[in-house]
Amino acid sequence: MSVDSDGTEEPGWDVDPEDEQGAAVVAALGRQLKAWREAAGMRVADFGARIQYGEDQVRKVEAGKRIPRPEYLDRADEVLGAAGKISAMRTDLEQVRYPKRVRDLAKLEAQAVEIGTYNNHNIHGLLQTEEYARSLFRMARPVRTPEEVERGVAARMARRSIFDRSPAPALSFVQEEVTLRRTIGGTMVLRRQLEHLLELLQLPGIEFQVMPTALDDHGGMGGRIQVLKFGDGSAVGRSDGAFYGRPVSDPKQLRILELRYGIIRAQALPPRESRAFIEELLGET
Repeated sequence: MSVDSDGTEEPGWDVDPEDEQGAAVVAALGRQLKAWREAAGMRVADFGARIQYGEDQVRKVEAGKRIPRPEYLDRADEVLGAAGKISAMRTDLEQVRYPKRVRDLAKLEAQAVEIGTYNNHNIHGLLQTEEYARSLFRMARPVRTPEEVERGVAARMARRSIFDRSPAPALSFVQEEVTLRRTIGGTMVLRRQLEHLLELLQLPGIEFQVMPTALDDHGGMGGRIQVLKFGDGSAVGRSDGAFYGRPVSDPKQLRILELRYGIIRAQALPPRESRAFIEELLGET
């Protein structure tokens, strides 16, 4: 939880001006919060003090310029005697609290029955621990604010709900060997990340393969690849080195991505050998 300069908690994240849908939801929520506060006869300063948020921050929330955290709504509900009506707004907030592109990706992942992905710079987001993800966001350039880092981490962790789905989707990950050796965040962060990977590999429906560095033929030199398939037979894919990096759904274009991904999987270590590789690497780390 971040803290404002006056010692009070920051209520959330700035609204993305390019996210029209999200901005509309936050604006409507802000108007409702303001109406509840005024109906209770409370000034902004008094209300902020009661819920432990700064006056300026409360004004931003009510003006629709700030996305409040879930606990902000819970405290407001209690202070204003809303009997759960304000806390119930958490459902609407959940739809817009993360950046639009992340929401769109999470929505696709939630609908997919099969996901295949090849990663060559860092461990895939669905497989990351919180501290590994935080380390990645902190090293971004230009440098991100602490608020942006925490928002990114929260969004990435929320995507992990895919592992709780029933029936579980079929998940296939191919990771470059270097991504498992690179000490993102330091040695201990990497150790815990490798331990987390081994735990995930015990879940049903997950295939994990390591692409060895010592190869003289490599089908993934075009960069990352991701293909998501859905229950109705449709699919969407993206690759850094194909179609200008844009998402594609045309069958002919998808066939190219699937061909490349198939070659990558054939060249990578089999799942059992990949697990043994991680166990050995963990022992060396």
